Amino acid sequence: MHPGVIEAGCDEAGRGPLAGPVFAASVILPEDFHHPLLNDSKKMTEKARNILREVIEREALAWAVEKVNPCEIDSINILNASITGMQRAVRRLSVKPEFLLIDGNRFKPFDGYDYQCIVKGDGKYAPIAAASVLAKTWRDEYMRELAKQFPEYGWDRNMGYPTKEHIEAIKKHGYTPHHRMSFHPKELEPTLF
Repeated sequence: MHPGVIEAGCDEAGRGPLAGPVFAASVILPEDFHHPLLNDSKKMTEKARNILREVIEREALAWAVEKVNPCEIDSINILNASITGMQRAVRRLSVKPEFLLIDGNRFKPFDGYDYQCIVKGDGKYAPIAAASVLAKTWRDEYMRELAKQFPEYGWDRNMGYPTKEHIEAIKKHGYTPHHRMSFHPKELEPTLF
C-alpha cells in the first residue's frame, strides 16, 4: 500500500463465538511476498490455512499472535477486546512497523502509530490476510485443545460459535469458565435466571 514503508497487517478471529478467547494477529510480510493460496481466511479451506500458517510463520519479517480471554471480553466488550488484542500483537512484533493496516472499520490510536482501517481488508491486502490466517489457525487449534476438556460442547467442530449443538449443550450442561457471559442468543436467555 505504501512502498518502502514497513507495514503490519492486523486482524482477529473469534468475535462471534459464545466460548473461547478472541485471537488477534499482526504480521509484517516482505514487500515481494506472494502466495497463490493467500486470501481472507474465511474464504479458504482449513487445509489451505494450515499450509499458509507454516509459510507465514517462516517467511514473515515479523509476526505475533495474542489472545484475549472471555473474562476480559466480558469486562471491556468484544470490540474493545479485538482492538486490545491487535494492539498487544503489534507491541510484540520483533520489527517495529511504521504503519498499521487494520481489518474492519474501528480501531483506537496507541503508541503513536499511524494506521488505516480497511473494511474487508483481509481480502484486499496480503499483510491483513496473513494476520487473519494466523489468528484463525491459532484460535482453531486452541479450541480443539479446550474441546478435549469439555467434549460435550463440540468445540472441535463449532469452535465455540452458537451452533444448534453448542446451544443445546449449554442448556443441558450449563456454562463453563470458557464461556462469555456478556452475550447470549435468544434461545439461552431463560437459562440465565
